[in-house]
Amino acid sequence: MKEIVAKLNELQVGKVKELEPLANHTTIKIGGPADIFIEPSSVENLRKTMEVINQNNLKWTVIGRGSNLLVSDSGIEGAVIKLGAGINELEVNGTEIRVGGGYSLVSLATSISRSGLSGLEFASGIPGSVGGAVFMNAGAHGSDISKILTKAYVLFDDGKMEWLTNKEMEFSYRTSVLQKNRPGIVIEAVFQLEEGEKESIFAEMQKNKDYRKETQPWNFPCAGSIFRNPLPNYAGKLIEVAGLKGHSIGGAKISEMHGNFIVNTGTAKAEDVLALIQYVKDTIFELYNVKMETEVEIIGRK
Repeated sequence: MKEIVAKLNELQVGKVKELEPLANHTTIKIGGPADIFIEPSSVENLRKTMEVINQNNLKWTVIGRGSNLLVSDSGIEGAVIKLGAGINELEVNGTEIRVGGGYSLVSLATSISRSGLSGLEFASGIPGSVGGAVFMNAGAHGSDISKILTKAYVLFDDGKMEWLTNKEMEFSYRTSVLQKNRPGIVIEAVFQLEEGEKESIFAEMQKNKDYRKETQPWNFPCAGSIFRNPLPNYAGKLIEVAGLKGHSIGGAKISEMHGNFIVNTGTAKAEDVLALIQYVKDTIFELYNVKMETEVEIIGRK
């Protein structure tokens, strides 16, 4: 690993660290070390990083702002690439916007609203990066990324870069082709928005923010929604009716505000969260014969 780190530093690709605790980079504040942690300072340096990774047959994982993510206590093998500063440019052309994968989704929604552009109101309270949002087709309040994305510029694991259209992204509920059979990094997205009235846009965004503040436990470290909604049911409601709110294992607890959130009370490990997830799955299936599937991405060494 030291030779790879030395090569990356020689190429000056950005921040490079060995055995960086990923708890420092996830919203739930859980996660063991990455063998190599890289934060490329530009798209070109991301490309150089991938060349070194492929030359050394190194496994790689991409993270954005660390929401919707549970990293194992043993950490992640190989390289962890964080998209952030340097891959967060924003360009507005009329009602079309081009934005880097490392851009904060909340910051984007706020910034765009000031331009009187409508279409991102649903994202006003969703933590995470643009790249992560496209990857998982993030959504809320009746809308999602698939409704506004025109195309995404993706860096695939073989080093090739390609634009994928909305159709080619194969969006469905909280997923895309990048989660299925074409793993890659969203380094840029193009969204088609609409002109709107600033006052109504602000009002809608504030309503969405207030709803999240009132119903979701963002005052505790958490990863966002843990389970996909098993439509026509809602995960949080099933968990609440089953009497599981407040149930805890180790330092992990099902939020008393919202049943579909697991919070880190301060000492939680990934194994605590995983045990709590399994407990919920078993209980809901036993009571209602409903299979619960996780929305949170679970990654790292077993």
